[in-house]
Formats: sequence, C-alpha cells, structure tokens
Amino acid sequence: MPEAAPTSFAKPRHESWEGLPREVVRRGVERVGFRGEQVLLVMNWLEPGMEVNPHSHPFEQIAYIVQGRIRFTIEDEVYEVGAGEVIHIPANAVHCGEPIGDEICMNLDIFSPIRTDYLHLVERQAADFGLPEAAE
Repeated sequence: MPEAAPTSFAKPRHESWEGLPREVVRRGVERVGFRGEQVLLVMNWLEPGMEVNPHSHPFEQIAYIVQGRIRFTIEDEVYEVGAGEVIHIPANAVHCGEPIGDEICMNLDIFSPIRTDYLHLVERQAADFGLPEAAE
C-alpha cells in the first residue's frame, strides 16, 4: 500500500483563469499559472500565426487542450491534438506547439516538479504555502 502524503498546511484557493493577469510571452502567446505544493498548471492562449519556439526543459509535462487544435512536434514526431485530448511530453524532449486553423488554442500545461522558472506566475500564492512573497 502506498505511503500517505504528509498532511498539508497549504491554504485552499479558488480562482478563474479569466480573472488572472496574463503574462505576454511573445506576440500571440499569453499565459497564467496556478500551483499546488508539487504541481504547476499553466494556461496558455496560443493565437494562429504565433512564432513557434522549439525548446526543452527538465520537467515532465502533460498538455490538455481545452479549446482549438494544436500540432505538437516532440523530437521527430508530429501529433495533432484537439479539445478534450491530452499529450505527454517527456522531460528534456525538444518540443513545440502550433495552433491549427483560425481559432485561439487554449492549452493547459501541467508540470511536475514545479518549474522554478515559472514561479513568477504564481507569486500571488506564496503565502498559501508559507513562502515569503517576492520583494517589489
């Protein structure tokens, strides 16, 4: 039987993706974040015609497509993924995504462990986890 997770002292939080301030990554790409103790969710709004940015990172990623269609290239394989579908992107795999068609694609990325380079997206939650808030 698996060990039970330690008791959490994090505070519950409820938010709407639409109510959070979006970070503009580059033309056609915006995102917001929400975290738990060991997982990070990032909602992305990807516009048709956006600049594609192949990259890799040491974090396992699962992408859930909320709206639209997207063409993912992961290493040398290409996958077309639509609303209601998910795809796993292994840690360190070179990958990118590009919306298909003329609809904005809403892509929910789930990262584990939490991406430290995305912590700025969830600074508003620092106190929920007993962490110091960033100095302004």
